[in-house]
Amino acid sequence: MSRNEKAVDRSSKNLATGSRLSDPSADVAGSAIAETMNSEIRSMGAAKENAEAGQSFVAVAEASMSEQATLLNRLRELSIQSASDTYSKNERMLMQKEAGELTSEFDRIAKTARFGSQNLLDGTVSKFDFQVGTKGDVNSRISYNSDANTTASALEIDSISVAEKGDALNSIDKIDRAMSSIAMNRAKFGATQSRLESAQNTLGSSIEKLSEARSKIADADVAKESSDLRRGQILQQYQTSMLQQTNERSGLALKLIG
Repeated sequence: MSRNEKAVDRSSKNLATGSRLSDPSADVAGSAIAETMNSEIRSMGAAKENAEAGQSFVAVAEASMSEQATLLNRLRELSIQSASDTYSKNERMLMQKEAGELTSEFDRIAKTARFGSQNLLDGTVSKFDFQVGTKGDVNSRISYNSDANTTASALEIDSISVAEKGDALNSIDKIDRAMSSIAMNRAKFGATQSRLESAQNTLGSSIEKLSEARSKIADADVAKESSDLRRGQILQQYQTSMLQQTNERSGLALKLIG
């Protein structure tokens, strides 16, 4: 294949693929740099997906604890009501029935809050790592050291009672401690979510900038490639025409000699 034919073929491929590096041998250094950039872009894309998934992970925990906080508020209301002598024993028994159901639901939420197969609020996992970088060091991870055990037993509300005035008074303090624990865990998860959101935004910006840089190296200049292709095709036509004329002249000369 002649040099011009190779140039025409390369321009055709570059226009078809949109890349001036369709033939790596045309720019070995540029191809190597572009490939390295592409690998980093893909890696950052995976890290960005991790950051997004991490935010969903935290959102599940937050939503679950928000519901638990609502249940605790109702339990506190019942405790305060039962602590007053304006209610009869029968009325307190009805309150106790509701309190028991609320406590069971509170515990169920803690034991079933999951992201995929990962338990979030039952204390079985002590640390969550979110890989939001492209390296293996600690700076590429956001870690949450979890002490988020919000089961009823862990927060000592599994046996609260509002059946008697004295029990109701004791329950108020237990519920207040449980509410403080829930609020603390929500704050920790919230801080983690903010970090994950920041990491996601940073990765998105980095991917965009690196993609632009790679584009300058690898993307075909359509106007130039089109011009080169047309020039090469014209030269091919000229060469073909000249070869045809040469063959015709050779044939005529042979006839004259013969």
